[in-house]
Amino acid sequence: MGVQPKPPRTGAATTATGPAAAVTASSPRPAEQPGFRSGFACFVGRPNVGKSTLMNALVGTKVAITSSRPQTTRRAIRGIVHRGDAQLIIVDTPGLHRPRTLLGERLDSLVRSTLTEVDVIGFCTPAPDRIGPGDKYLAAELAAIKGTPVVAIVTKTDLAPPERVAAQLAAVAELGDWADVVPVSATTGFQLDVLTDVLVAHLPPGRPLYTDGELTDEPEQVLVAELIREAVLEGVRDELPHSIAVVVEEMGPRPDQDGLTDVHAFMYVERPSQKSIVIGAKGARLKEVGTRARQQIEALLGTRVYLDLRVKVAKDWQRDPKQLRRLGFYD
Repeated sequence: MGVQPKPPRTGAATTATGPAAAVTASSPRPAEQPGFRSGFACFVGRPNVGKSTLMNALVGTKVAITSSRPQTTRRAIRGIVHRGDAQLIIVDTPGLHRPRTLLGERLDSLVRSTLTEVDVIGFCTPAPDRIGPGDKYLAAELAAIKGTPVVAIVTKTDLAPPERVAAQLAAVAELGDWADVVPVSATTGFQLDVLTDVLVAHLPPGRPLYTDGELTDEPEQVLVAELIREAVLEGVRDELPHSIAVVVEEMGPRPDQDGLTDVHAFMYVERPSQKSIVIGAKGARLKEVGTRARQQIEALLGTRVYLDLRVKVAKDWQRDPKQLRRLGFYD
């Protein structure tokens, strides 16, 4: 799975406040601009180091779901940063970890293939956490990638006192021969402009790759499925997040009602006991998830939404090649 731009998607246009402005196939190709830079940056790190939150902050809107649960990201999500002198496409990837399932192996392969195809890599480590074996392992892996600059990014500086941030910067600097080391906070905005400048400086000259105003190239149905998964992650027990997958089976405007979009989606779990947890007593938890997800989907699409959300059991889907393909996780 590469990181070259996908063709602009067609369909109902999103509102100005939505995270994915639709672009029609007839949109003109962006003109070449002297002195302009464009290219791809990839954020990598252990699970739950703030990669998705950082990408959302740099793009200026939500294009990737976030959660306190580790390993929330399962796809290479692109967010597009537009500047007068550059276009920076950020690729958020799943956290690197020791795979325990076939799904984990495919996510690990996705990250590694992405690393070889971008112009600059951002290695993320959170300021509050001391450097551990996972960070050292990943630093060694990045050192083996020749020809691609790596920027070390110390995230979540708002959650650590200054002396802890300084200690983390020193520890990160000793891990590798980085092109730059930048402390940031996605929450407060601390040094986000500096980080953007640093990443852009490593991009090659080139024309814009996306139309101005487009903030992601993810299809709306994928974004909707991710928003539903984000909603359910906030309401289930710790052992469930990795067992949940969401597929939007059908989505579109209701013919007889203007401004209403029907969304029919399935949540897949691996065991009947997990289905009971997701649904909750008398369907209470599923209702909460549906309400939370519907609000986010309405903000994305700019329309009222009727959400039909159902739960199915797909036994051991994380280890089943056929079910992984059916759920969108390809080889």
